[in-house]
Amino acid sequence: MRPLKVGVFLTPWIEGSDGGVPRWDDVLRRARFAEAAGFDSIWVSDHLLIRPEPDEAIGGWEGWSQIAALAAAVPRVEIGTLVLCALWRNPALLAKMADTVDEISGGRLILGLGAGWHEPEFRAFGYPFDRRLDRFEEALQIIAPLLRTGQVDFAGEFYQARDCELRPRGPRLAGPPIMIGALANRPRMLRLVAEHADIWNAWLPWRDNSPAAIPPLRAAVDARCETAGRDAASLQRSISVQIDYPDAEPNRDPEAHPLNGTPEELAAAMRGFAREGIGHVQVVLNPNTLASYERFAPVLGLLDGEA
Repeated sequence: MRPLKVGVFLTPWIEGSDGGVPRWDDVLRRARFAEAAGFDSIWVSDHLLIRPEPDEAIGGWEGWSQIAALAAAVPRVEIGTLVLCALWRNPALLAKMADTVDEISGGRLILGLGAGWHEPEFRAFGYPFDRRLDRFEEALQIIAPLLRTGQVDFAGEFYQARDCELRPRGPRLAGPPIMIGALANRPRMLRLVAEHADIWNAWLPWRDNSPAAIPPLRAAVDARCETAGRDAASLQRSISVQIDYPDAEPNRDPEAHPLNGTPEELAAAMRGFAREGIGHVQVVLNPNTLASYERFAPVLGLLDGEA
């Protein structure tokens, strides 16, 4: 039996990982291969425009549109957002969209939420960047109760949803699970994880991607749950890890330490994460190509004990 779920980060953030812009046919081909190869989940990013340097612009397709299409086109695996910027959509409408996509998928959506971080894309598309965490916290006070109970009556500084209901409801009465990401150096986000999330996520590609990175992160999450009066065992744990293959593009962050190695070595790392209490890993393959999916597929067989 597989010791943890393994998903794949489906959509590349940048043009050029396989020599060109990823078209929808490329995304769908990767998704269908991932399902056939035995991945447990597929994950879509939510970026509008990345400007790593003033004279450089890179981008990808809008996340919700891809999620809705994948929910209909790929019938088995879980489908998650890694992560959706909650500040780019009205929170009540976002909850309605999530319940609708959960219906389309037959109850397979994982709603990963965040506050965004890249100021140039906020500015380019006309969204306010100030007080992001204040806005995110208010959005959660609408999204979470709407999905879990179908009702909310809220009026805040940034958002309101008065006598709001979700009708009809999707296939899960408590809605899709909410996933929020936070590292140990983000105490306020960790508090929001403890208060609102079903799943905690740690994005490791810019850090140490080995199982040794997990204990201090787990300790920070557990401590925040204790402060919030929540049983830490009720919070599911997930991480995103980068795996570099020999033809990978160099990592932009010099502090990053991606995983690499043989399928046996990568399977051993996955088992190490499971021993640290991680229930779901999203692998970020570099380069993000169909060939990389094929390279990683034997790891799934090793985890299942087939090879």
